[in-house]
Amino acid sequence: MEHLKTQFRKELHIKDEAIIIEGPISTPSLMNYHFHENLTSFRPATKQFQAILSIADLSEGRIIIARTDNTIIGYVTYLYPDPLERWSTFQMKELIELGAIEVIPEYRGSGIASNLLKVSMMDEFMENYIVISTEYYWHWDLKGTNLSVWEYRKVMEKMMAAGDLLPAPTDDPEIISHPANCLMVRIGKNVSEDSIKQFETLRFLKRHQLRDMREGL
Repeated sequence: MEHLKTQFRKELHIKDEAIIIEGPISTPSLMNYHFHENLTSFRPATKQFQAILSIADLSEGRIIIARTDNTIIGYVTYLYPDPLERWSTFQMKELIELGAIEVIPEYRGSGIASNLLKVSMMDEFMENYIVISTEYYWHWDLKGTNLSVWEYRKVMEKMMAAGDLLPAPTDDPEIISHPANCLMVRIGKNVSEDSIKQFETLRFLKRHQLRDMREGL
């Protein structure tokens, strides 16, 4: 599968500043920017920037950024699921994962995250993908936001809806380990019926494995 990428750009005005949201961004373009030191939700900023550069190098990898002048203050990443995760079981070429989305604390709640998702979906080629995001409450900034787990879940769902990702049931053990966890899904309009059926099997993999075991007895 050839992963075509068309760059889009949107300008917001927040706190009397122009915020540019653009992508997918290539590795050489990313190197022209400073990665804000407060982008530390997943790992130290320098290491996270290196991780983002490596994703941008992948054929399927997509990085959408939010920046003020030459400083990256937010981003969202898309790539194939980790080979060790359930979601890579069938190695579906049409299945990509929203791996991370982050905005520095000073700009959270200003609509940047939602607009990162909106710009992501401006590329018509995204209609060829099933996009997933696995949401676990232990990754959420409950302390920093003073929100309850259910309040945060509501905010997260609203944000993801900006990219047309909606909650979908699954029997994935990690997701069902807590009722606030969820799988978010967007199925592009060009995804084949066969791929959708395969994804349905993937969502309920344990159920299908148990059925296969019973039929094999």
